[in-house]
Amino acid sequence: MKKSLSFLIIDYLEHLEVELGRSQKTIENYDHYLRRFVSFMNYESVRPVPENITPDLVRKYRVYLHRYEMDDGTTFKQSTQNYHAIALRNFLKYLSKRDIDTLAAEKIEIGKAPARQVDFLDPEEVSRLLAAANGPNRATKRDRALLELLFSAGLRVSEIVSIDREDINLKRQEFSVRGKGDKVRIVFISDTAKDALKEYLEKRHDIDPALFIRDRVGTHKEADARGLRLTTRSVQRIVKKYAAKAGIVKDVHPHTLRHSFATDLLQNGADIRSVQEMLGHANITTTQIYTHVTNQNLKSIHDEFHGKGIKS
Repeated sequence: MKKSLSFLIIDYLEHLEVELGRSQKTIENYDHYLRRFVSFMNYESVRPVPENITPDLVRKYRVYLHRYEMDDGTTFKQSTQNYHAIALRNFLKYLSKRDIDTLAAEKIEIGKAPARQVDFLDPEEVSRLLAAANGPNRATKRDRALLELLFSAGLRVSEIVSIDREDINLKRQEFSVRGKGDKVRIVFISDTAKDALKEYLEKRHDIDPALFIRDRVGTHKEADARGLRLTTRSVQRIVKKYAAKAGIVKDVHPHTLRHSFATDLLQNGADIRSVQEMLGHANITTTQIYTHVTNQNLKSIHDEFHGKGIKS
């Protein structure tokens, strides 16, 4: 009996984990995207088996993704639609390698995504955001240290929640972090981040290994089993809370501080290769999304240095 797509997806996810060494987040994303395709096949009353994947079915699926409305009434961005298509195409490549009869992966074309928008805070906004987390209690000390470290090290939200106390070296003001693709890089702690972390850790009297923890509420067994470590969603809420408190009207999230970190470095003269390394980008083209932000400095350079020896 031929395996259904649901079982083959499990095989594929295990392949991503074991043979390809993909991160847990990547595996979760592939699972999410591919399950949506199976749900669509069921919705279309098409038996979810490899041989039933046809060009016409994929075309209908692309139309479905383009028109899909979420609970808040918004639709998928073009990049999100592309992620679904990429996941399906890579899954089909895997099936082909296993000699399973299905649609050829090259039949799926990936639409061109619009240029990525980089949202960042200017120095004055960063100062207001950090100053908004100001108070004597442990939760506020934690939040200030969290915001300071996000901006100081340019960390992804998934990276900052995974840090343990023993990872941090305040004396050297640096530590290693494991990022995308399981790559390890060195990140640095600014003087203000160091002070904020020190004040926060002095308020800690627990033995939980996590650097950033929630305040224990009740004795919920599931929460106790998970430990006190902050989740990515908790960090997102904290950042938005202080952005609102600081009166910042932009849609601020943890990645905004990562963008601000990179933009700040480039605008102050850092070379793009160094910024690439500090961000942990495997490809410099990823880092180059920030260069258009810093191009505003080019006009003043042009005005200052160009054509000075030309007489009119």
